[in-house]
Amino acid sequence: MKKILYAFMLVSTLALTGCVKDNVYEGPSTIDKVSIAPEAPTSIDEIVVTATVSGLQNVSSATLRYTINGAANTIDMQGNGKTYTATIPAKPDGTKITYAVSVTNEAGFTTVSDEKEITVGDPPVDFSKLVLNELFGAADTDEGKYIELYNKGDYPIKLKGVTINKDEGLAWTGIDGEVVPAHGYFSIVGAKNSTPRGISSGFSAKKSVLIELIDPNGNVIDKFQRGEKGDAWGNQSLTNNKKTWSRCPNGTGKFMIADGTLGQKNPDTGEADDTVVQ
Repeated sequence: MKKILYAFMLVSTLALTGCVKDNVYEGPSTIDKVSIAPEAPTSIDEIVVTATVSGLQNVSSATLRYTINGAANTIDMQGNGKTYTATIPAKPDGTKITYAVSVTNEAGFTTVSDEKEITVGDPPVDFSKLVLNELFGAADTDEGKYIELYNKGDYPIKLKGVTINKDEGLAWTGIDGEVVPAHGYFSIVGAKNSTPRGISSGFSAKKSVLIELIDPNGNVIDKFQRGEKGDAWGNQSLTNNKKTWSRCPNGTGKFMIADGTLGQKNPDTGEADDTVVQ
């Protein structure tokens, strides 16, 4: 009888030990580290969030939650084993992003990392990267005339405070929200106030003219000059150019006569115009 009782107690103890052992293995995962790359994102950078996870249970799901201006977003993170990643799309300069990672393991336990905050920040604007790229003054109506700007740099250029003088008089001022993308174009279409954001002055393809591009600090950063001032700009009659004056190659070359490519890359070469002061 004692042997039977002892055997029963031994079996019970082993069973109990097995249950306790199973319970030890069931617990939450640990989020050891959450990092971002790049660490100081700009408005052209996607933000890669990486979470390093440890624990005895396999991860069944990992989620990145981030908030911008009160709007919550959720992205399923990809990975296996210990490392999981998700990508936040590039956001405008000055955007504040709060984010956290949530991990659920196969035992049903969920772990949430501490919430972190980052602010997207572009470097100071380099207005020397902004150029006059293409000019067209031969349209049949003022609505069709235009001046195209090009950004040679790797970061967007805000045009607020940038001005254009035509024949030494103010003809256009950039406003908040007007931006030239990195390696992109911005077109000022319309002359003589024929369009809401066109230049306020006329623009002729057969007279002397001076167009100056000026940064918010008053520095002339680029100019287009055809002919000479003489008594006054516009008094000198010149050959009518029915095409455009375009920088060839795009953004960096001299102004040459070429077919219009508004909002697109200029041709690599064109016809020289000796009346343009280069």
